[in-house]
Amino acid sequence: MNAMKRISLILAAVLVVITASARKVYDASQFGVVPGTGADMSALMAQLLDHVKADATGQSATIYLAPGQYHFYPDGAVHKEYYISNHDQHADRAVGIAIEEFKNLTIDGRGADLIFHGRMLPVSIVATEHCTLRNLSIDFATPHIAQAEVVKNEPEGITFRVAPWVNVSLTADGAFAHSGEGWTHRPLWGIAFEPDTRHIVYTTADIGTPVQQVEPIDEHTFFAPSWKDKRLPVGTVVAMRTYERPSPGIFVSHAIDTKLEQVKVHYAEGMGLLAQMSEDITLDGFGVCLRGDADPRYFTTQADATHFSGCRGKITSVNGLYEGMMDDAINVHGTYLKVMERIDDHTLRARYMHGQAWGFDWGYVGDKVQFVRSHTMELVGRGDIFVTEVTEIAEYVDGAARSGEPHPFALKGATHGTREFVIRFADALPAEISAEQGYGIENLTWTPEVYFAHNTIRNNRARGTLFSTPKRTVVEDNLFDHTSGTAILLCGDCNGWYETGACRDVLIRRNRFVNSLTSMFQFTNAVISIYPEIPALAEQKAYFHGGKKNAIRIVNNEFNTFDHPLLYAKSVDGLQWKGNTIIHNNDFAPFHWNKASVLLERVTNVDIQHALHSRGNELKRVELMLSPTQK
Repeated sequence: MNAMKRISLILAAVLVVITASARKVYDASQFGVVPGTGADMSALMAQLLDHVKADATGQSATIYLAPGQYHFYPDGAVHKEYYISNHDQHADRAVGIAIEEFKNLTIDGRGADLIFHGRMLPVSIVATEHCTLRNLSIDFATPHIAQAEVVKNEPEGITFRVAPWVNVSLTADGAFAHSGEGWTHRPLWGIAFEPDTRHIVYTTADIGTPVQQVEPIDEHTFFAPSWKDKRLPVGTVVAMRTYERPSPGIFVSHAIDTKLEQVKVHYAEGMGLLAQMSEDITLDGFGVCLRGDADPRYFTTQADATHFSGCRGKITSVNGLYEGMMDDAINVHGTYLKVMERIDDHTLRARYMHGQAWGFDWGYVGDKVQFVRSHTMELVGRGDIFVTEVTEIAEYVDGAARSGEPHPFALKGATHGTREFVIRFADALPAEISAEQGYGIENLTWTPEVYFAHNTIRNNRARGTLFSTPKRTVVEDNLFDHTSGTAILLCGDCNGWYETGACRDVLIRRNRFVNSLTSMFQFTNAVISIYPEIPALAEQKAYFHGGKKNAIRIVNNEFNTFDHPLLYAKSVDGLQWKGNTIIHNNDFAPFHWNKASVLLERVTNVDIQHALHSRGNELKRVELMLSPTQK
């Protein structure tokens, strides 16, 4: 070994020692945060975080928990004013672990099992930089979903037995109610699961659970005379639910470089993870999943497993397990503001429109924006798309300008409770942009790149994954196993959900799809569905998705399916289908209205190459069934 190499090694060793000494380490048990007591850890955890923030003074810090079970209750929790995208907007939330305004903090659970009670937001990661959460799980003592098993299905009605954790209370008029600490639900809808496979029952989708009047048979068994559904054989397990979404399991907002490693959310009343207005998020081994095969539950979360609203940088989700949730494994989008008033040639008043998407930041001065006509989903400017810069934003709440101090957490001064903005732009606006004609504003600055790979998505409601971002999106080497609805959806909607935007660079490769689309939900025209909401497609002259050759590439995937529709695409410029293998099975009877393997509407610049097709041991090249206008 020469002298220079020896010196380099010595310097590297010294650097490691210096770096290690700069990181401060905290044993949570020294602060009273210990497992196995059943006591409320909420206040103690808050005190520990306050101590670390004051003591570390800018140094990197790691908090270690001991393995075991920890309980968190609303009474001892800190209360925070959070407006959370795609959730019910009530500002006051009891937070079990509130990680706010930290830099370089790691919380390592070392297998800690965090149990929450009542209605809580388990973990928030807000206004942070370079923070990591690892090696822990999140669950609730009493899930808000009432699980029941069909024990009789007769013409006179259904008899069902609830799971042991379901606390039943009948109302004065005989309605079935499920209650817990500080809450009561009267479920009206449900999802039906096969008892052995945990697959959602074929062609059931969302089912009604009319239990407004039931007759008790014993403590856990009830007869519902109004509940009649021949599709539910004895043994069927039904997750009886409402559509309420109070809080996610983990909330990330105004955060930079957040990592979640080997973190599992076993149940949350909202989504598993909701991230908004954040930059660079990595999920490695993250799961919204059951506690293994022995878990008696069939469900995990009330909505999406993971959801990213108005983020930027890169979203990475790898090596994850997503199952039993009541919506997508991942949904990535921004939010259109609807133009409500043209004040002058540089200024618009614009509004959040969806009831679960308001109150939080939409953008900042310096952001780049573009405009879309809601009716046709065409961008303003046709060939030369009009893009301008935000120069001023004023917040309005109930018609009045907001005054007073900004919200305490902020990257650039976060909003709280805002529904409308008055926005001034650097360039004069085209004359066509007005409230009367119906236009939306899209923030291009807050759009992320996405890498979604080596994940398993199974036995969930509605859809597997949903992507709506113009940045590069790669979906590869995933298993989509009985996703119930469409496995992959590329959407875009400035009329209902108001979720942006067009996809410009998407690669879907080496994924395996097993019996997706066993039920019909919104946007489920094929296993892969490219389905922007366009009210006046016939009037559209441009295209929504794509914009170049092979903008959306679907290559080398395997479709193991019982039905016909594999790909549906609408309003796309630049679509490639190549090297995909189709394996037909007889697991279910074909039922879908779409009988074409590939169905295209207003799609141009197409490269469709025929697939390999297998029946039994025979593998051969076959002609795809194409829609008549695209042959």
